[in-house]
Amino acid sequence: MTTRILFVCLGNICRSPTAHGVFQTMAQQAGLNVHVESAGTGGWHIGDPPDGRTRAEAMRRGYDLSHLRAQQAVAADFDRFDLIIGMDHSNIDALERMRPMGNDTPVALFLSYAETDRAEVPDPYYEGGFATVFDLIEQASRGLITRLSAPVSGRTPLP
Repeated sequence: MTTRILFVCLGNICRSPTAHGVFQTMAQQAGLNVHVESAGTGGWHIGDPPDGRTRAEAMRRGYDLSHLRAQQAVAADFDRFDLIIGMDHSNIDALERMRPMGNDTPVALFLSYAETDRAEVPDPYYEGGFATVFDLIEQASRGLITRLSAPVSGRTPLP
């Protein structure tokens, strides 16, 4: 069975495409059957590739994000994905506002899968810190992979 996961940030050019590329790479290496996409709560960058600083850090770490293009999260995503992961509380709030009535698709903060005292992946667009964002996303990706790799009988339900 394929687990379908959507990573969401504000503009879909820094954090969520990073999570998309990092998690997808790590999940494939772990042999997980996943379908991964990313989106932004805003539509300013639809069709754009990830930010150049994000792509540069990704290349330094061996991830290829060149094929990714920004898209906007929509209410229909709640029916298309098994788990929707936001990078910060603002993303979670925006997602919950678009949730269709009666839908129970889990929505979680990405760092809930990491062993860190941080709650949110910081937005590096204006402040920088792309290396820190990658460190946090790699850690959360490992945690999510561990959760998804648990034997079915002992698996903790998502999120």
